[in-house]
Amino acid sequence: MAQNAPPFPDLDVIAELMEQIGAATADAPDLKGMELDEVVRFVSGKRAIFQGHFNGTPAIARFYLDEPSAYAKRDWDELQRTWPYMSGGPYRVNEPLYHLPDLGLLVVRHASGEPMLERIWQSEKDQRFSMIPGAVHWLRHYTKPMERRGPMRAASWLSKAEKRISKQGSARIRPLLAEIRAHLHRLLPGMDGHDWRVSISHGDFHPNNLLVDGDVLTGIDTGGSAKLPIYKDMARFITHMGRRGLHPSGDARFGVDRGTIDLFCDVFQLDTHERQLCLPFMIGVEGLLRSDTQDLNRSRLRRTQSFYEGMARDLAAITP
Repeated sequence: MAQNAPPFPDLDVIAELMEQIGAATADAPDLKGMELDEVVRFVSGKRAIFQGHFNGTPAIARFYLDEPSAYAKRDWDELQRTWPYMSGGPYRVNEPLYHLPDLGLLVVRHASGEPMLERIWQSEKDQRFSMIPGAVHWLRHYTKPMERRGPMRAASWLSKAEKRISKQGSARIRPLLAEIRAHLHRLLPGMDGHDWRVSISHGDFHPNNLLVDGDVLTGIDTGGSAKLPIYKDMARFITHMGRRGLHPSGDARFGVDRGTIDLFCDVFQLDTHERQLCLPFMIGVEGLLRSDTQDLNRSRLRRTQSFYEGMARDLAAITP
């Protein structure tokens, strides 16, 4: 369910979780069927994710350390909503197996496959873009049932993103972020008086949260369960690649892959206002939200600088 586990999770926290599981089995006998084999990810103060088995089924157990009951219930409810229409076919989510809110625990079936980002990097350059349509259609399948028109709150999104700029660690990147910020403020008046489309979103939609197993794509780490502009997940996906210098179509716009932008526009049938303002605006917001808080190594700094330079240049060309 998650990749690249930190090598040294907080052993005291893990030990405490084990004690809580043991104590909970008296009131939750189903826990006796859970076996935890290894930590696959640990984010201090937020979550601990284990690989193991639940009643003999390969499973992933997620423990929420921050507001455990609320987050476990939120993600369980979202899987209950999406599983009925994403349990078969090419576009799927993890099967929900067990939920214990008092322990902040969510258990899902382990999904087979390889993270899409890894698969793209391993592919020949002329084959990379062939994987992108599946990702775009997965997101469309996920968001379509709950899609609605809603009031545009672009200024609040920009305000949220602006708080990240002061935390940027690289002196070479900070001026580019300030330039992007200025362009986004310039675009705001052109967005006044419009609605935009919102839906319950993935919340963290990027290529490593899609597992590829033949023709089947399984979205993992779902559960945002908040109504967000549909362009937010698009921007998250595109900028995740763009920051790494990955342009599967071989062409770039706003520092990200032009072909992927066009595909999102076509599959989601974005109108002119959405194509020319809403999606570019959210790409800029996402760029600010994900700005790095530490100095980068030379290679990463070079790619990140190129990403922000392209974003600033193409945002400057938009006439609201």
